[in-house]
Amino acid sequence: MIGKISMHASCSKVTNLSDALMFLTSTIICRIAFGRRYEDEGTERSMFHRLLNECQVMLSTLFFSDYIPFLGWIDKITGLHARLEQNFKEFDTFYEQVIDEHMDPNRKKPKNEDLIDVLLQLKKQRSLSVDLENDHIKAMFMNILIAATDTTTVTTVWAMTALLKNPRVMKKVQEELRNFEGEKDFLHEDDIQKLPYFKAVIKETLRLHLPTPLLVPRETNEPCILDGYEIPAKTIVYVNAWAIHRDPNTWKDPYEFLPERFLDSTTDFRGQDFEFIPFGVGRRICPGMLMAIASLDLILANLLRSFDWDVPPGMRKEDIDTEMLPGIAQYKKNPLCALAKFRV
Repeated sequence: MIGKISMHASCSKVTNLSDALMFLTSTIICRIAFGRRYEDEGTERSMFHRLLNECQVMLSTLFFSDYIPFLGWIDKITGLHARLEQNFKEFDTFYEQVIDEHMDPNRKKPKNEDLIDVLLQLKKQRSLSVDLENDHIKAMFMNILIAATDTTTVTTVWAMTALLKNPRVMKKVQEELRNFEGEKDFLHEDDIQKLPYFKAVIKETLRLHLPTPLLVPRETNEPCILDGYEIPAKTIVYVNAWAIHRDPNTWKDPYEFLPERFLDSTTDFRGQDFEFIPFGVGRRICPGMLMAIASLDLILANLLRSFDWDVPPGMRKEDIDTEMLPGIAQYKKNPLCALAKFRV
């Protein structure tokens, strides 16, 4: 996928970043999870992305049974229940196929183990307090594939959107990236930790455009009192992190994209600062946080270091919209298109 972006960039053509980053992110996650990639044209790629897109639609669709259980029959009449079952069965078949491929004794031994290899080893060793079964492996596989692809993609798209709308920040972060160790072709994870302004850009993106504005819904397991209100047990709770990140009592100029606010600040996204919680807090904090940040760092740093980015001809930075689609993940409503030029 980087190669495809390079071809567009060297010809100074407009690139649909939204689609390119979706394919790139899913390829990275698939390589980590089960050692496969789906960036080549063909039936497998079409099938995989169709399943992924359908699952994302189902996650963001309103089901009456989730909120008013006795009206669950409406979901059956509208066909949503059958559609969800079909997507589940197709994904289950896909997971089973991946596991069977990894258990094949004639399979060529990979250079690097992937997540499925590790989980199958743990299953065989029976060294955990809970005996792993294929259903456990499928569940973990699903969490990584669905959650990591969505969140990393949308955050990268919003980061590029914010930078294109703020040329001052774009210039400053590119200068930092390009002055780091001269002509180095590719920045690695250890390199990126030495780039304070770039890390501030990542934090500011997560503040303004966090992947899941309402975080993941929770359910209270016992009655509690919150700010004088009695919350019964079994209540579904939504945390509006979007509003928390824009609270004017906490953040100066909360609607402005200002990475500088993080340069002399110890505020971080790892769950210790309640005013900045893009991945949640506590024991239920996002388990894929470290992998998501590592992927986001590598993708964005190397795109900004290797290419010059601008708005397409005939557009102004003010024309780039920030409208969002409804759903769990905060997808940009209209695809982000940008003019990529190979760095001279």
